[in-house]
Amino acid sequence: MSTESKIRQLIDKREEARKGGGQKRIDSQHKKGKLTARERLDLLLDDGSFEEFDMFVHHRCTDFGIDRERPYTDGVVTGYGTIDGRLVYVYAYDFTVFGGSLGEMVAKKVCKVLDQAMKMGAPVIGLNDSGGARIQEGVKSLAGYAEIFERNILASGVVPQLTAIFGPCAGGAVYSPALTDFIVMSKTNSYMFLTGPKVVKTVTSEDVTDEELGGATVHASKSGVAHFVAEDEQEGIMLLRKMLSYMPQNNLEDPPYIPTDDPIDRMDDILDTIIPDSPNKPYDVKDIIHAIVDNKEFLEVSRLYAPNIVTGFARFDGMSVGIVANQPNYLAGVLDINSSRKAARFVRFCDAFNIPILTLVDVPGFLPGTAQEYGGIIVHGAKLLYAYGAATVPKVTIELRKSYGGAYIVMSSKHLRGDISYAWPTAEIAVMGAKGATEILYGKKMLGIEDPEERRIAGENFEKEYEDKFSNPYEAASHGFIDDIIVPRTTRFRVIKAFQSLATKKENVIAKKHGNIPL
Repeated sequence: MSTESKIRQLIDKREEARKGGGQKRIDSQHKKGKLTARERLDLLLDDGSFEEFDMFVHHRCTDFGIDRERPYTDGVVTGYGTIDGRLVYVYAYDFTVFGGSLGEMVAKKVCKVLDQAMKMGAPVIGLNDSGGARIQEGVKSLAGYAEIFERNILASGVVPQLTAIFGPCAGGAVYSPALTDFIVMSKTNSYMFLTGPKVVKTVTSEDVTDEELGGATVHASKSGVAHFVAEDEQEGIMLLRKMLSYMPQNNLEDPPYIPTDDPIDRMDDILDTIIPDSPNKPYDVKDIIHAIVDNKEFLEVSRLYAPNIVTGFARFDGMSVGIVANQPNYLAGVLDINSSRKAARFVRFCDAFNIPILTLVDVPGFLPGTAQEYGGIIVHGAKLLYAYGAATVPKVTIELRKSYGGAYIVMSSKHLRGDISYAWPTAEIAVMGAKGATEILYGKKMLGIEDPEERRIAGENFEKEYEDKFSNPYEAASHGFIDDIIVPRTTRFRVIKAFQSLATKKENVIAKKHGNIPL
């Protein structure tokens, strides 16, 4: 065969590989409203940047007649490319080839990409659309999943790992996404669960659909498994690109700096009046966030899950910053099991990848009740406490209003190695609210007052005495627990100057293998 013929043969084989399971299956994918693996990668990566690995891989199984069909790529498209000019490794399961099921060679391809990402110090993005383990390959499929899981674990905290679910993801396949940093699901055609509706029906007698059991809305609002919900695949892919813009390439680099024309000394007068005079009246903390960040841009993480705490990414004078904020608009901003877990994991991610953390505090305490205590609020609250205390990135905290009891400590207080702590004049830092404190401090004295009207007046006086002492930030500032009390409208400027001063921060860490976080 001549060289020209061999080149022609190569071109033909490449064309065959790019068709995956064939045109009929591609058409079927499109009829479901889904893109193919290659179409997804074309949208995700910069034009012309994709370099593919292992295009000519075949499966090696001979059981159950599967050897009669041995398409190229074997169900996953892998390689590397760039996003906004930055190197990224990718793998996209191809549903047109054996339903994107995972066998021995599929696993080897994914593992190669993960290994390369770790060696090169570059993020890795997985696009899931898979029927799960390839049954014909038996234990080799299970071994393949385990090999991928191990690499997800090794890569954790080394390079950012992002996952998008654009189809089925069931059984053991769900654990790889769960081990990555962030999960995006599309509202259409995507679902995740360990055991499907049929098994659920057999074991628990529950009638449930794929969507009810593991759809995007379920995982975004109830389980917290999904961090982002996209209207469709195109929006999901844009979210992946947006997320990556806030993250460094790896744990040894700083996040990218994005120049801005938003002045650092821009002031927003609405901040001076945003805190209601009544301590029991809510407001939206996201109004504060949008007022102080660059160009009012805030990428919220887990928006639908535990909305009593807000987490997400923004920039201050071009610097990438993670924001954690109590949300008085929902459950008064109280900390509970779900919000503690949500915030703790976000703090851990930011700390792993050198992203400074801004914490905005307005928290009345932890949610009381048997459901919380039986659910382990003690341990879950300790997760957030541990995350903040262990974090070595620059940490700036602003006390906005209520900051009571253990919740004050947990929310990145000075005592958990918070670097700079500011307070608005509206801040209240105390063990508890005035009414509860009065009942404990003066309860017996008030019981001794027989006349109801005199008792009421005495109670109001005791409450006022407590409020005069603690319903302001000056007591905490007098002990050095608050570095400065700032005018609210100057918050943007003060936060930017604080983070600029912390740019060279070095924290001494005690040598140890790792701590034992209260999981």
